[in-house]
Amino acid sequence: MNRESPGQEAESSLMEHLLELRTRLMHGLAGVGVILLVLLPFSKELFEYLALPMIQQLPADQAAKMITRGVASGFLAPLKLAFFAALFISAPWLIFQAWRFVAPGLYKHEKRLAVPLLVSAIVLFYAGCAFAYYFVLSAVFHAIAMFTPEFVTNAPDPMEFLDFVMVIFFAFGLCFELPVAQVIMVLLGWVTPQQLREGRGYAIVGVFVIAALITPPDVVSQLMLAIPMCLLYEVGIVAAGWLKPKDATPAA
Repeated sequence: MNRESPGQEAESSLMEHLLELRTRLMHGLAGVGVILLVLLPFSKELFEYLALPMIQQLPADQAAKMITRGVASGFLAPLKLAFFAALFISAPWLIFQAWRFVAPGLYKHEKRLAVPLLVSAIVLFYAGCAFAYYFVLSAVFHAIAMFTPEFVTNAPDPMEFLDFVMVIFFAFGLCFELPVAQVIMVLLGWVTPQQLREGRGYAIVGVFVIAALITPPDVVSQLMLAIPMCLLYEVGIVAAGWLKPKDATPAA
């Protein structure tokens, strides 16, 4: 009977992992590609829907809505949006593929904790983006229109507009992950729920600093990010208290 040497076994195991990684990457990219193909015919309508909060705040007599400064800006912006939308919609599928890759190496109790954390992270990110679209964008563009002089025409380039909105979406989606980050820190033993409560004052100051750094330079969007983050901080404390290990102590 031929037995493989330890080096051969390690090489075989590495190849199996690489093949599995390639399979998961191909499945994930295929999912994104299928959704992108479905969205491409509707890219123009998607862009119009995304621009609606800004269009509604423009003066009624303003003929120009957006002005392209590049030759292909008006063509590329909807395509870029369709790609971002495909990534956004396929995020659960991509995370599922990543989970299929790492799950075999996890213990049963780790899987029980990881699944609700992943689901919560996805839901909170979507909630942050939805909050940004339905509440924040209208307030931001209203503030911009209010303080723009009457002799200035607010007609942004489509690509600049898309980049501006995507930054807001990403900022709110990422900041809404705060409760998940708190739970992970408690589970790792870095902090305790009691320490999170005691540090509430410092956390609020930090939240307002972060909101001032990552949002547009207006008070409205800063408050609309900081206030939900303060509420989510309290949610994170409660969730961490439910899930913390009984013998958890902060790591040195």
